[in-house]
Amino acid sequence: MKSAREELFIDAHTTYSFTSEPVTDAELTEIYELVKFAPTPMNSQALRVHFVRTSEGKERLLPLLDEGNRVKSASAAAVAILAFDTEFNEFLPEHFPQVPNARDIHQDPDKRFASAREIATLQSGYFILAVRTVGLDAGPMAGFDHAGVDAEFFSGSSWRSLYVVNIGHTDPEGQRPRNPRLNAELAIGWS
Repeated sequence: MKSAREELFIDAHTTYSFTSEPVTDAELTEIYELVKFAPTPMNSQALRVHFVRTSEGKERLLPLLDEGNRVKSASAAAVAILAFDTEFNEFLPEHFPQVPNARDIHQDPDKRFASAREIATLQSGYFILAVRTVGLDAGPMAGFDHAGVDAEFFSGSSWRSLYVVNIGHTDPEGQRPRNPRLNAELAIGWS
């Protein structure tokens, strides 16, 4: 039996093609139920998730992806559009009650936009770990038309696209050998 370390970090890596095995609503919901516990500044929860699973949904999404990413998403049982809510601060009175004016700290629209993006980026890493935790595989991507996705899926809302994550069960040919990683000597500084 693999350890959590092996399952979540060492052995798991980006999937490029998936089997036809479906994923369930319960599995996708479970992913979010884990992600919502990710640590964030002031318990801010800026991440929003839109799951695309139908052929109609994929017909709307695939043309907005970079050409090299379309086949990957077409093979996935589900595609998560990870977004950030530019009005995340509206929930702070409930989610961070120990600071009564938490909502008001984020009144500047530019700073709130940047905060929402940063918080959701942090939560996106946890999203990938949650996908792996429920026994599924993930293929995160940043190569897509953000403005097009926002117009197609989030028009009239405060959500803005951040990443696309393909979700499903890895096809045996769907992963490449792991590429090298920076060693600690190159990636860690000490003071």
